[in-house]
Amino acid sequence: MLLVNGVGYGAETTPSFLHEIMPLLTRHGCNQGACHGKGNGQNGFRLSLRGYAPELDHAWLTREFLARRIDTADPGESLLVRKAMGEVMHEGGRLFSRNSKSHEVMVQWLKAGMPGPLKNEAKLTGLKITPSTMLLAKDQKQQLKVLAEFSDSKTVDVTWLAKFAVADTSQLSVDANGLVTALRPGETSVQVFFEDQVAIATFTTPYKAPIPIASFPKAINPVDDAVFKKLSGLGIPASPSCTDEVFLRRLYLDTAGILPTPSEVTAFLADKSTNKRAIMIDKVLDRPEFVDFWTLQLADIFQNRKERDHDVRGTKGVRAFHSWLHDQVRTNKPWDVLCSEILTSTGTTSENPSVGYFIVTVGEQREAHRSEVVASMAQSFLGTRIGCAQCHNHPLEKYTQDDFYRFSGFFSRLRLDRKDPKDGGTTLFANLKEDEQKRPLGVTQPRTGEFLNPRPIDRAPVETNKETDPRQALAKWMIDPANELFHGALVNRVWKHFMGMGLVEPVDDLRSSNPPSNKELWVYLKSEFIKNKCDTKHLIRLVLNSQAYQLESGTVPGNETDTRFYSHYYPKRLGAEVILDAVSFSTGIPENFPGYPEGIRAVQVPDPSIRSYFLSVFGRSERVTACACERSEEVSLPQLLHLQNGQWIADKMGNPKGKLKTLISDKRTDNEKISEMFLTTLSRLPTEKETGALVKELAKSTSKEEFYQDAFWALLNTVEFSFNH
Repeated sequence: MLLVNGVGYGAETTPSFLHEIMPLLTRHGCNQGACHGKGNGQNGFRLSLRGYAPELDHAWLTREFLARRIDTADPGESLLVRKAMGEVMHEGGRLFSRNSKSHEVMVQWLKAGMPGPLKNEAKLTGLKITPSTMLLAKDQKQQLKVLAEFSDSKTVDVTWLAKFAVADTSQLSVDANGLVTALRPGETSVQVFFEDQVAIATFTTPYKAPIPIASFPKAINPVDDAVFKKLSGLGIPASPSCTDEVFLRRLYLDTAGILPTPSEVTAFLADKSTNKRAIMIDKVLDRPEFVDFWTLQLADIFQNRKERDHDVRGTKGVRAFHSWLHDQVRTNKPWDVLCSEILTSTGTTSENPSVGYFIVTVGEQREAHRSEVVASMAQSFLGTRIGCAQCHNHPLEKYTQDDFYRFSGFFSRLRLDRKDPKDGGTTLFANLKEDEQKRPLGVTQPRTGEFLNPRPIDRAPVETNKETDPRQALAKWMIDPANELFHGALVNRVWKHFMGMGLVEPVDDLRSSNPPSNKELWVYLKSEFIKNKCDTKHLIRLVLNSQAYQLESGTVPGNETDTRFYSHYYPKRLGAEVILDAVSFSTGIPENFPGYPEGIRAVQVPDPSIRSYFLSVFGRSERVTACACERSEEVSLPQLLHLQNGQWIADKMGNPKGKLKTLISDKRTDNEKISEMFLTTLSRLPTEKETGALVKELAKSTSKEEFYQDAFWALLNTVEFSFNH
């Protein structure tokens, strides 16, 4: 029985509209986006999505169309009930049967006069699911139990009212009553929804018997301990450590966005010291190319671009913010300090280039809290998506509309004095005029009309002062070591960048219903990042020095299907700027970018609007939104055609000042020239088989120049060239 402040389900009690009727509508799918919860409803009947507006739902259910859905004389025969039982035509089909618990509660509520939400009703404060973790053998079943915690200290079993979902339905199934069945090996989670709360349970089905840790490659640091422990429990073997050639190319591309030179490759291969990989990691992290490449990553995160319409910064402002970010990376400014400075920035772009972040995200909105900055800030700084809560409660997380508008209250004092560049600089300021200071801090919730004070999205209490900029309080909360979202967001981005797959995917969708694939590793990396004062380079160095990062990309029997647990390095297509620079490096002919000096690399170009067919077709980020999905690493037919048949690559290869022309005319032997081509493009020496095959082709060729052009073109068009592996 559900009892909340004396109201509950039972023969002598009145069911709660908020805690029983609304969850019933959600459980049976009535208020989902595919049914009556869609924007315009379904067949003339509308409900708020997943019940975010119970006061509206009550009115629609009980009073809309002259209350045609309710039969007060005989509540059990109400259209609302008969449609749900399938006794009257209903596109949603039969949802429950007569005399079922759902039917009894609905009829009981109708007989009681259909009371709506009560002001003094206890609030839901927490949700628990048991068991929360469990090992299951294939085909094994487990019944879940869901407990709701309320503000009056009561805990209630709401399993029959909850809605269940599975992250990976190919691995696990769960029925409407919470009965779980393991379908195949792997690990996934069950999500349970009740009102505005979400809880998860994680289930693991090993591929085979646990593998002894001793059989894995030798661990180098605690990252490997967590990775190999997870693999061991799942029964997934790890691939062996990669070769020095593969490691060096992987390191250069992942860390600095460049290929190593042939002399750097041969020197590294000749080095016999046992710690040469760790030494090389430190050297690459100290290179200016690392600064350039990581600046590109931050420019994507903070959406450094010109505005789509009525731009007030111009290329000069974009370059200024890019230069500012470059300085932060060069000096290895702590991540928390860097983010705080951007979040609390004021002034003009000439005085403070980081103001550019707000110019792009606030745009032409007179009131910042009504602009894109609220959702963009959450996604960029906290790695979580709250934008949907602006219109309705988040469908997969506990964030409500009230949470969104309370969070937006931190930006309620921001104002942009926008000016055309010729008339002066646009200025960002926190409106602290005397009349503003007298008004309370916060915003009005548009649906309810309630005035809401600023509050973080985790609902933690913070102190704000109406005489100061509320962003200061937001920044203090954000960088607090206890804030898992802020620190976890960068940890996840760094891990995905180097390992090819985030611990949480999508990489900027952190939420309790989307757990990390390796919780122990997640906790360790966050604590290490915090302990070292948000030192980004330390975090990167930790990942690079791990055995997990240095595993082969090739699979071994037993880990061929693994894409989540890092049993091998996951190959990834090079980013647009990196592959363009790699072609330019290999051919020796730099790309020409209008308005920029000759020789500038693609990763150094600040403005994503610079015209480049190559960068566009290979998926560069336009930085229009904060979503990491703006940058694409997918392979497409236009990309293949551009590399294989484009005049662009033919011009680079045929340029008389290029490396290929020099190679063809120099005095080295053919074997040496073949080795040089491989070192220049693939950062490795050819195998004996590859050399032998090419020498045979050369012997049959009527033109050495044509042979070398064809061979060089073939190397540039290999998967090995376009992917980091």
